[in-house]
Amino acid sequence: MKKTFSPIAILTFLIFSFLNINSCSSREDTVSCFPNSTINVNLNLNLALYNNLNFMGGWIYVDQQQSGTRGLIVVRTGDTPAQFKVYDRNAPHLCPDNNTTLEVKDNLYIICPKDNSKWLLNNGSPSQESTTGLPPKTYFWSYDATTKNLSLYN
Repeated sequence: MKKTFSPIAILTFLIFSFLNINSCSSREDTVSCFPNSTINVNLNLNLALYNNLNFMGGWIYVDQQQSGTRGLIVVRTGDTPAQFKVYDRNAPHLCPDNNTTLEVKDNLYIICPKDNSKWLLNNGSPSQESTTGLPPKTYFWSYDATTKNLSLYN
């Protein structure tokens, strides 16, 4: 018995395929207009530029190629073994605009200058004053204690 496909079935399949491919993707960790970019950065913590990351609570901004559209915030959150958090500097709850680049304040908080949303630097959880429940977007990292090389990636 030979199976045939009707033109209507094929057309319906193509329409749904097209809509699915071109639809806006929903993201649960950021707003849908959050920019997607490749994160691929290697930091040698032996260099003076990255010395703050050798100490618990130390942090730096990373603004180099392949570090997102507005850069990254990297903070050392633990010592034994070494632990880090890598945050995107785009506000997770607002479409990129003037004053939506996250900043570190008082070595304790990450703030959004546009609406003063605030997150704890060491874990990214929203503070009481935050206007959003979304934490800053984070990325993966790996650390080689022998060479003191910290790799950041998505």
